[in-house]
Amino acid sequence: MQTYDIFNGDADGICALIQLRLARPCDSTLITGVKRDIALARNVPVDSPARVNILDISLDKNREAVDGLLAAGCSVFYVDHHFPGDTLPDHPGFTALIDTQPTTCTSLLVDQHLNGQFHNWAIAAAFGDNLNAVAYELAGKAGLSDEQADALKTLGVCINYNGYGATVEDLHFHPADVYRAFVKFEDPLDLIASEPAEWQQLRDGYAEDMAKGLAAPVLSETATSLVVKLPDEAWARRVSGVLGNELANRHPDKACAIVTDTATDSYLVSIRAPLNNRTGADDVARQFPTGGGRKAAAGINDLPAEQLDAFVGVMASFWDQ
Repeated sequence: MQTYDIFNGDADGICALIQLRLARPCDSTLITGVKRDIALARNVPVDSPARVNILDISLDKNREAVDGLLAAGCSVFYVDHHFPGDTLPDHPGFTALIDTQPTTCTSLLVDQHLNGQFHNWAIAAAFGDNLNAVAYELAGKAGLSDEQADALKTLGVCINYNGYGATVEDLHFHPADVYRAFVKFEDPLDLIASEPAEWQQLRDGYAEDMAKGLAAPVLSETATSLVVKLPDEAWARRVSGVLGNELANRHPDKACAIVTDTATDSYLVSIRAPLNNRTGADDVARQFPTGGGRKAAAGINDLPAEQLDAFVGVMASFWDQ
């Protein structure tokens, strides 16, 4: 029976699959893409039963495809921390580990499922998902030094950075290729020490793009919100998500948004709730077409230009309560 591994192209999705496949090696078909490409379950053929593992993409956005897979006789193992919809599939072929609490992520759920077998990969993913306090606490409990924890943080952030872009052409590497290169290492600290070419390129690209992002103009700033605008360029699309995380870390009492120009007179938007109040990002995003995400971090894939002022207004008022 064919096995399909469907996963988000960010650090959380990649590190979740790395853990799963290190524990259970399998010659599977990989289905992934840029971070915002989440309607991935529809890419699995339904002409014959298959084993399908789905990691770090919203069930709410894939429910129709998942129901179709189950009807075709597939078994579906679903692990995620995004809004799943009002109900889960009631089917004997469906197994789920879903937790939407803002202090967890898919890789941490897989880590628990595997009893911590590849714990450092889960810590790296938590850093990549900007769960810094959680990740540092886990690193301390695991006996890692401050230097080792910081190294995992850099790795997680850089893997996450690679997932952002309008298309895979914006990225340094296709997320499936990042997975293939990094799954060779049972411990991400060994990966960092050996410095494979993929790691060097991600690290250097992140530093260069972040320097540009931190110099970008501020579109709006209030006591509770910060909105920054980026141009329609590949570097800007790559850095948009991790820049949002960095700004959130620098301004923990403010919700932060990155608004990136596109070629279609619309905007790509990345939203971070205040670190000191990690809720509401998904509520803001869902007020606009193509918006969605989770409580702490969300986005809008295609915000019409005429709605930009309305979005800035919502950012300014939503947390000002």
